[in-house]
Amino acid sequence: MNSQEIIAIENKHTSGVYLKQALTIVRGKGALLFDADGAEYLDCSSGHGVANLGHAHPKVTEAIYKQASTLVTLFETFPNDQRAMLMEKITALTPGLDRVFFCSSGTEAVEAALKFARISTGRKNFIAAMRAFHGRTFGSLSATFNKKYREGFEPLLPGVSHVAYNNIEVLEKAVNEETAAVLLEVVQGEGGVYPASLEYIQAARRICDERGALLVVDEIQSGFGRTGKMFAIEHFGVTADLLTCAKSIAGGVPMGAVLIGAKVKNLTPGAHGSTFGGNPLSCAAANAALEVILEEDLPSQAAEKGAYLMGKLKAIQSSNIREVRGLGLMVGIEMKQKVTPYLKALQERRIIALNAGMTVIRLLPPLVISYEQIDHLVEVLSEVLTAEQKDE
Repeated sequence: MNSQEIIAIENKHTSGVYLKQALTIVRGKGALLFDADGAEYLDCSSGHGVANLGHAHPKVTEAIYKQASTLVTLFETFPNDQRAMLMEKITALTPGLDRVFFCSSGTEAVEAALKFARISTGRKNFIAAMRAFHGRTFGSLSATFNKKYREGFEPLLPGVSHVAYNNIEVLEKAVNEETAAVLLEVVQGEGGVYPASLEYIQAARRICDERGALLVVDEIQSGFGRTGKMFAIEHFGVTADLLTCAKSIAGGVPMGAVLIGAKVKNLTPGAHGSTFGGNPLSCAAANAALEVILEEDLPSQAAEKGAYLMGKLKAIQSSNIREVRGLGLMVGIEMKQKVTPYLKALQERRIIALNAGMTVIRLLPPLVISYEQIDHLVEVLSEVLTAEQKDE
């Protein structure tokens, strides 16, 4: 099928909940994507942070092929070699979090963490942050701040309140003896690419300890090397009680997980479950993905390339840019106007990027992006972001 045929079929049958692009992608390799006509695009979205290893990494592809011809699905009541290996590998990366619950997506991981916090503490209330995004199912949506996601679906989960991000005083006042957990992204992604301050995350840990609440850290977008550490929480010198992850965990195969600390209790058989959670195919892909991340030292690559990229972006001479911020290869360019025209202009120049709210261009390139590709990205961004100045 050609591009127009594919677009016509999707437009006829789509649910309507996605704003479709007039661009048909059929293949990927490394940091590149290719449309149905063979045109090449630099992917600076990574499928909203999924393709940390790039597209079609040979080790992940081989692992998927091998496992697909061996055993695809198996419920977690039956132990499995691939699952056991993954449990051992992933908990070795997170000292203090030595148990894991597998599921199929990020929002499922957040739902599980909310349930685990309630059953563990016997409390019902949650504190989340303004600008937070944690998912679109009812529990995770309740912790998501932006009204555009919430409108039409209220009433949501009761007992969830939102407080100003990076404000220790406000958090001190909000957490009390009825709080089951504080749920935070250490770098807000969808909310505008805002990194937390060291003092804020350390204060959140202290406040939760003092009040008997659990600290839940959402690493769905920031995990697996994206920010320059395996997990972003490592930048802050504290440990979460529950850590949610997904997106890039299995090299592109759908998977989510909750890593669980010692303070989490009462997780007895039947308390929760997931039909596809921990299936052998996803676990095999995740085992291969983790091996690649460690062998290629992708966290260090993200730290170095992220510093290089942000340095180049900050050097762009444009009065349209308000701020460049981020951590590792999780980068936001805040503009003084809406970014949709900029994103369209970038796509016309064969660069795919994201927004984070109305005024932030979000860059989440694969961690395997080359310096040559970064230079090309900055060159095109510089032309696009200064175009209005030249026209005036």
